[in-house]
This record gives sequence, structure tokens and C-alpha cells, in this order.
Amino acid sequence: MSLKKDLLTQLFEENKNCQKCKLSTTRNKFVFGTGNPDAKIMFIGEGPGKEEDLQGLPFVGRAGELLTAIIEKGMLLKREDVFIANIVKCRPTLDMAGTRDRPPDREEVESCSWMLLKQIEVINPEVIITLGNPSTKFLLKTDEGITKIRGKFANFNGIPVMPTYHPSYILRNGGANSPLKKDVWEDIKQVLKLLNMPIP
Repeated sequence: MSLKKDLLTQLFEENKNCQKCKLSTTRNKFVFGTGNPDAKIMFIGEGPGKEEDLQGLPFVGRAGELLTAIIEKGMLLKREDVFIANIVKCRPTLDMAGTRDRPPDREEVESCSWMLLKQIEVINPEVIITLGNPSTKFLLKTDEGITKIRGKFANFNGIPVMPTYHPSYILRNGGANSPLKKDVWEDIKQVLKLLNMPIP
């Protein structure tokens, strides 16, 4: 086993029963993140949804299917080649009722985000792709919305960051026919170019 894999396994084992915020009281499973510890590309979303909470894996619902298509058809990679994580590791829902998802609140982000920072430090990817507002605002310490700053490289601790739309936002705005898909593809192409990878 690689050192990175050992460190990530240790991080998971030490925190899988975390009780630091209220989300621990309603979760089914702790969604740590998944993928290659030596990944060049890391995707970061906001938090697990219903399917993720049930399976303990990030991006496995409808939004996950779209993200997988971006990785496999758009980037010509396997999903297990990249690393996928969220800012918070337990599912945030409206009124803690477990029915409708919501972005994590400030207290939840403050309680949990140190773990994401540790994951980034261990994996040390060549590029981070932030999906949607919460992860973009957190990593880039900005108040600007995703529509304004997507498609432009920023920087996090020396790592290039490409902010783009969250797959669920695309699904809510036209799905397969959404014009936003073209924007995301333009953002992904910039990442491929930076890494000297083929552009399909």
C-alpha cells in the first residue's frame, strides 16, 4: 500500500464516527470520498445527497452519473483515476428532516472542512475542480458566485483550481439538454490542456 493510501485510510478510520456537528445525528453513512490517492485531478462538491448517504460514496445519484460521464466520456479517464470528495462528509437536509438536500451551513463547514484540507494535502493533486458555490467559495475564500468565476483558473496553496457548475445545477437547469453542459465542457477542456492530456 502506498503512503498516501495509508494516510487516507487512517484519516477515515479516525473520523468515521465523527460527532462534531449536528449532521452526525441524521446520517446513515459517513461519506469520506473515493478514488486514487495519487490522483492528478480532484473533484470537490458540497455534501452527500440521499443516495450518497445510503451508499457511503460521493456522487452516486443522478448528479454522480453526470459527473461520471464527464470523467469517462469527456476526460477519457476512469472514475477511479480521479479523487472525489465533498466539503462535508454527512448529508445536510432542510430542517434536518432527511427529505430535501441543502448546502452545508457555516457551523457544519467549520466542523468538517479540516478533513477535506487534509485530504488535499495528502493527495496533492495537480488540479482541483470545484463543483458549485460552496466548495468554490470555501477553497478560494471568495463571495463571488459560480456564474461569475467559473471557467477561470484560481489558486489554492499552489494548486490550480478550476471552478465549474455542480452537476445537480445542470440537472435542475435543463438536464441533458442544458446549455450549461457546454460551459462545463469548456472548463474541463482547460484542465485537460493544463495537464497536457488529449482533448476528445
